[in-house]
Amino acid sequence: AEGQVEVETEVPELSEEEIRGAFDEFKGDFYQTPPMVSAIKKDGVPLYKLARQGKEVKRDPRFVHVYSYRIDGIELPEIQFTVKCSKGFYVRTYAHDIGQKLGCGAHLSALRRTRSGKFDLERSVTFDELKNGDRDAIVEKMLSLPDVSRLRGA
Repeated sequence: AEGQVEVETEVPELSEEEIRGAFDEFKGDFYQTPPMVSAIKKDGVPLYKLARQGKEVKRDPRFVHVYSYRIDGIELPEIQFTVKCSKGFYVRTYAHDIGQKLGCGAHLSALRRTRSGKFDLERSVTFDELKNGDRDAIVEKMLSLPDVSRLRGA
């Protein structure tokens, strides 16, 4: 949204069924092409560094999985959604691909990761809590060394 606008397209009056149909096309197993702005390396150089130099290189599609999605709100031109996906999944690319399927394009205006592997928001601590919060409450949310070892399969 902050970059240079390359194309502007009107968002048609889309029905909820049309929107769900587009999301359904990207459910389960499929291949996704990683964006240029990613940490994937090409000849030892992260793609985001090449993108900053104005270069674009061929990226091989990667196998990903969408376990589920939920449409949380539709107020065109905005659609709010939640997606449960595999590692290596690019949500910005997901939004772009769904926009292409709907014929109007799309980008994310916000992104919030609520879980990564075994880590979720339940045990998270904000910076303000870390700085000013109750020490015992913070320690209670921390993982012990044996917990961390079990996460790593030790």
